[in-house]
Amino acid sequence: MASTAAGKQRIPKVAKVKNKAPAEVQITAEQLLREAKERELELLPPPPKQKITDAEELNDYKLKKRKGFEDNIRKNRTVISNWIKYAQWEESLKEVQRARSIYERALDVDHRNITLWLKYAEMEMKNRQVNHARNIWDRAITILPRVNQFWYKYTYMEEMLGNIAGCRQVFERWMEWEPEEQAWHSYINFELRYKEVDKSRSIYENFVMVHPEVKNWIKYAHFEEKHGYIALARKVFERAVEFFGEEHISESLYVAFARFEEKQKEFERVRVIYKYALDRIPKQQAQELFKNYTVFEKRFGDRRGIEDVIVSKRRFQYEEEVKANPHNYDAWFDYLRLVESDTDADTVREVYERAIANTHPIQEKRHWRRYIYLWINYALYEELEVKDPERTRQVYQACLELIPHKKFTFAKIWLLYGQFEIRQKNLQNARRGLGTAIGKCPKNKLFKGYIELELQLREFDRCRKLYEKYLEFSPENCTTWIKFAELETILGDTERARAIFELAIGQPRLDMPEVLWKSYIDFEIEQEEYDNTRGLYKRLLQRTQHVKVWISYGQFELSIDSDDRIQRCRQIYEEANKSMQNCEEKEERLMLLESWRDFEDEFGSLANKERVWKLLPEKVKKRRKITAEDGSDAGWEEYYDYIFPEDAANQPNLKLLAMAKMWKKQQQQEDEEEQEEEEEEEEEEEEEEEGAQQVPQGKEAQESPEPEEQGPAAQREQPENEYDDRDDESSSSSDSESDGGDREDDKTEQTKADTENH
Repeated sequence: MASTAAGKQRIPKVAKVKNKAPAEVQITAEQLLREAKERELELLPPPPKQKITDAEELNDYKLKKRKGFEDNIRKNRTVISNWIKYAQWEESLKEVQRARSIYERALDVDHRNITLWLKYAEMEMKNRQVNHARNIWDRAITILPRVNQFWYKYTYMEEMLGNIAGCRQVFERWMEWEPEEQAWHSYINFELRYKEVDKSRSIYENFVMVHPEVKNWIKYAHFEEKHGYIALARKVFERAVEFFGEEHISESLYVAFARFEEKQKEFERVRVIYKYALDRIPKQQAQELFKNYTVFEKRFGDRRGIEDVIVSKRRFQYEEEVKANPHNYDAWFDYLRLVESDTDADTVREVYERAIANTHPIQEKRHWRRYIYLWINYALYEELEVKDPERTRQVYQACLELIPHKKFTFAKIWLLYGQFEIRQKNLQNARRGLGTAIGKCPKNKLFKGYIELELQLREFDRCRKLYEKYLEFSPENCTTWIKFAELETILGDTERARAIFELAIGQPRLDMPEVLWKSYIDFEIEQEEYDNTRGLYKRLLQRTQHVKVWISYGQFELSIDSDDRIQRCRQIYEEANKSMQNCEEKEERLMLLESWRDFEDEFGSLANKERVWKLLPEKVKKRRKITAEDGSDAGWEEYYDYIFPEDAANQPNLKLLAMAKMWKKQQQQEDEEEQEEEEEEEEEEEEEEEGAQQVPQGKEAQESPEPEEQGPAAQREQPENEYDDRDDESSSSSDSESDGGDREDDKTEQTKADTENH
């Protein structure tokens, strides 16, 4: 029960803060600290100063301090700072033996503490205990040989004491541990301070073997160069090149070697070093090498040397690009252009062979377009630069064998091969090659090129045969029909040309029939066969009712030098207008009427002009619904439509629209007449009012007395008189209006009677 009672003890409630508003005076932490500083609450009073007057008090003081130090050490032996403070206090009392004992006791506790050894050795050196210090340094470097600070302090002490042999011996002991680079440099500098160059050289020999890095070899070579041993310095560089070989080749080594040779004025050696390095170091790692080589050539080389540097640099770049992507044909083009401008034919051929070996794996023409130009450039290089026609022929033949002609072909290669054979005066091979091309993979470009070649050779029978083959291959090509007919026309065989045109227009499918018909019509016009031309126009109009055909027909009739040409032209325009009345394209019909109008303006009479002008349409703005692609309404748009008078006569809606316009016009005229009549009435009313005002003014002038006799009463009555005058004016105006209205009624009745009599 007692336990439960204890467990149920109530925890006192925390008093709730009712007023949570901020206090009026705010105190910051900074203010609290400042007040504590001002009041000096944490400062304790300094201990009283003691003055020791005799030896007994001194001994008591020493005993008390030693007891305190010993107590601290006993509490925590591992805190080395307590040992050091104890030893330094004993040292300050000149108790060196006691301090030495304390350091030895501390070393028994922690012999790997670097600070302890340093303080111990410094104490011995301060008190000029050289042998003791030497003993301590020996113990330290024996126990902790990897602590460089002990070695540096030890060698420095020996050198300051003038014990050069002992210092050298310490350095030798140190070098056996193969320390870091700075230790070797300290040893070398120590020997150089005492002019021991040979010893320094032997140290460098060991140094570059222990730390075989490029910068250390370069320092070794600079050391030899600095002391005038040029041959030895060159030998060091050569040994370094052999030591690293091609597997671990370094750019900085060759740059330093080249600069060394440049200082010795050995420019050919420098050039050889740079080229040797550039041939072996990858491009990404040779940027500094290229830069230095370029600067060297600019300073000491000729123009050819500078160009060699630039070419070699760019060659490395292109090599890396084509290695990364062998199908980057643009990189191959740039590389070949560079090689062609600089190197011999064998090198160029080698690069071309490497380039054309990278056939595109996808057999589609769009992927082969760039690749095929490698072959073309190769063939042109062999023909124009090397002057080797046999090798050029082999290049063309190899290219033609490589192309998959069943999937696609390149007419350019066939034509270039044929032109090459003609330049070699081998016409038979040229014809054989082009004939093979037409047989394997006929193309429009091949036929055109072959026909042009035969035309230049004036072989017209061969041209006819080629045109026949061409038309068998592509009968819908209107340009071919036209060129064939033009050839026959030039040769003077008009009947043959006419027959070709007839065959052409009789084809069921043509790519540009309008061009073909125009050429046929122009041909007949040139031959002055006007009846045939009219027949052609009529045949063409049976196929199409295009407005340009009608206009061209009319202009043709107008261009013929005959008496009835104007009548014929007008008749054609009339027929065209009748045939195009049902045409949906109103712009074409308008174009025809405008052409007819221009014709009548130049050649027609006034009646004909008026007749054509009456046929011209009226331009009307209309609105129509717009439907979006998904079928929804997209709003309304305005457009212009043309209403022709001939169509308006047949459509009652248009008649109704015209009558509505006439009615609206009449209404506007009537409104204008009414406004004019109202203006006239207002002017008459104003004149009558002016007359009525003048009459009362005259009467008042007769009846009114002189101004001196009038008093205030008269002045007060004056506004009433004015008011009466206005009433008279309004009544007179109303009377005049009624009189005017009676007069107008009399006039209208009179006009009605006159019209009835008439």
